[in-house]
Amino acid sequence: MTDAADRADVSENPLVSGPLRRTVLLLAWPVLCEQVLGFLVGLYDTWLSGRIDGISEVATSAVGLAAYVGWLASMLFGLVATGTTALVARHRGAGEVVEANRIMNRSVALAAVAGGVVYALIYAVAPWMARMLEMVGEDGRIVVHYLRVDGVGHVATGVTLAAAAALRGSGNMRTPMVVLGLVSLLNVIVSTVLVFGAGAGESWGIAAWGIDGIVAGTLAARFSGGVLVVAVLARGTTGLKLEPGQLRVGGESSRRILRIGGPAAVDGAITWAGQFLFLMVIARLDDAGRGSAVFAAHIVGVRIEGITYLPAVAWGAAAATLIGQSLGAGQTGRAIAAGHETARQCGALAVGIGLVFLLSAPWLFGMMHTSEDVARVGTLPFRVNAMFQLPLALSIVYTAALRGAGDTRFPLVAHVAGIFGVRLPLAWWAGMEMGGGLLWAWIAMSGDVTVRTVLLMWRYRRGAWVQTEV
Repeated sequence: MTDAADRADVSENPLVSGPLRRTVLLLAWPVLCEQVLGFLVGLYDTWLSGRIDGISEVATSAVGLAAYVGWLASMLFGLVATGTTALVARHRGAGEVVEANRIMNRSVALAAVAGGVVYALIYAVAPWMARMLEMVGEDGRIVVHYLRVDGVGHVATGVTLAAAAALRGSGNMRTPMVVLGLVSLLNVIVSTVLVFGAGAGESWGIAAWGIDGIVAGTLAARFSGGVLVVAVLARGTTGLKLEPGQLRVGGESSRRILRIGGPAAVDGAITWAGQFLFLMVIARLDDAGRGSAVFAAHIVGVRIEGITYLPAVAWGAAAATLIGQSLGAGQTGRAIAAGHETARQCGALAVGIGLVFLLSAPWLFGMMHTSEDVARVGTLPFRVNAMFQLPLALSIVYTAALRGAGDTRFPLVAHVAGIFGVRLPLAWWAGMEMGGGLLWAWIAMSGDVTVRTVLLMWRYRRGAWVQTEV
């Protein structure tokens, strides 16, 4: 039980009393800015990889595979981050500021441990992943080296994501935006200088590192972000402050974080396993002898599609914060309305993005890669996928909304149904066995997203999630 002295006045909290539409926008836009910067870094790394002489296709494949591995890492960190956002938001909504701060400290400690575990896992399985995607010989060596070096940065990433989750749960979206925005800019600057070199012939000149320059820039950015966010929390902001005595992984608060985040982490691991199996299918597609170009086209297409994730993740973060704080304040009607409002706003943006994808697919592929085969193979599948950006955005928003309430089990069910019930069997049969190539593999991907969206919307509209105990 929280003492009255540890409570803040809920009536002074604008997140549970302000106009809903305006509050959603105020929460979403800082996260959107942060997402845009992060996306541009990933897109820029892919662009850089496509311009490394002699190994552009394997470099693109290495960068793309590292992005998939990074995605897995972020989902495993969801074991901590998902529970942190839900609990911090619920306690802040109830005015229980001391307990919210305790959750944040436990979260940072848990994330530091998780980061070390994730790095060890990546180091061990990197050769296996390369073999499963038929990257052998010199290509395989390049990919394994890239993955292992890139994995070091996840030690810092875990802490950064946990801290950002706590800050967002408290309603502070701007601090993570500033920290991660600075990290993104640093990544671009360092990677560019190291990939191409600078000051050739000068005493201070820097030699061109090639593909190693990309991963070095990533590491510099990730560790800088970890140091910066720890410094911010050490000083204290939005009622959250690091307390050395609270930085431990045991206790009831840690168990609550893991109990809520556990299904989300399992969801992430299973989803990633399905995605990796899907990559194995992609690696075995060969449209008219363009095997490596098919894989590179898939990587480029997925990178571009990441544009849709930007508003979806931003509005999803707004939904999770608003729903958690509204439930903490006992305002279930506002919690339900918050999810639908975020979905409407984000859905409108997703429709516009889909139209842009549909009309500009050839230009986008031509801009991202110098290989004509990559553009030729990827354009039509990408145009088909462009028509499914609305369900993609809605699936992300409603997943975040349910998780913000602490309902992390049903999204796991929906994601398993879509990936293993639709994407993998259809991609294998139509893409490989029937020779449909990348087009049918991406049709299978779109079918997966549609099934997930239908299930998640059904769950949200039923409303039983408002009774979730955290």
